[in-house]
Amino acid sequence: MPSTRNRRLRDLIAAKTVQMPGAFNALAARAIEKAGFEAVYVSGAGLSNAVYGLPDVGLITLTEAVAHAKAICAAVTVPVVVDGDTGFGEAINMARTVAEMEAVGVSGIHFEDQVLPKKCGHLDGKELIPAEAMAEKLRAACAARHDKDFLIIARTDARGVTNFDDAVDRAKRYLDAGADAIFPEAMQSADELAEFASKVKAPLLANMTEFGKTPLLPLKDLERMGYRMVIYPQSALRVAYAAIASMLADLKSKGDQNDWVSRMQTRKELYALLDYDGLDKIDKAATKLS
Repeated sequence: MPSTRNRRLRDLIAAKTVQMPGAFNALAARAIEKAGFEAVYVSGAGLSNAVYGLPDVGLITLTEAVAHAKAICAAVTVPVVVDGDTGFGEAINMARTVAEMEAVGVSGIHFEDQVLPKKCGHLDGKELIPAEAMAEKLRAACAARHDKDFLIIARTDARGVTNFDDAVDRAKRYLDAGADAIFPEAMQSADELAEFASKVKAPLLANMTEFGKTPLLPLKDLERMGYRMVIYPQSALRVAYAAIASMLADLKSKGDQNDWVSRMQTRKELYALLDYDGLDKIDKAATKLS
């Protein structure tokens, strides 16, 4: 199954631009697949924020990230692309990250060229490792994969640290090191996104995160520019937790949740998302056999 999904991801981005909403847990991943999306994205910020209640500053371990990815991959049938942060260390650590993520069913992963501890890509104060050090890490990552279809995406944060031209130069060096695709983080305008795509000839990933440095553009515009993957890392989480905060405030002030029932997912809808019918069929088959 993982190999099939890996090939499917490659085929998808070769044919069109693929939207990848971010899943902050396995149930959210199921909802993304049920909504008709053909791939799921797993954000490092989503893991840090929603699972551990921590900021996205490199506090999560490889073991925690792999367990999170495994649960999400097991919950869906579509390809899953994961945020690999800085690879959890140096070149040998990045190689192990690839091996561990590939083993649990991940189909693609992106790594960034920040110094650890890293920061969210749309915050100021980031630092970069030398381009050659990142190239070395990418070569190790590529050597570690078992399936040639497993997608390795190099993210550069250079636009927010040095300048646009450095981001382009680094992207080209990372492709030479073996990266399959490039993720230019924190581009600051539609013109920059378009110019980057004109200068870097590779499958590209655009990050449409809210409240950041990059404008939120329609899919058709990004597709026209040449981007093949578009992620929405925290969109579902932000909507969910805004609604949760409002409901809790209302519950506290009024003493009941009655005004919210019409806006809730019903028990029937939840059970359908969880595939209770499938479990019921297994249970009946087991009972019959016994």
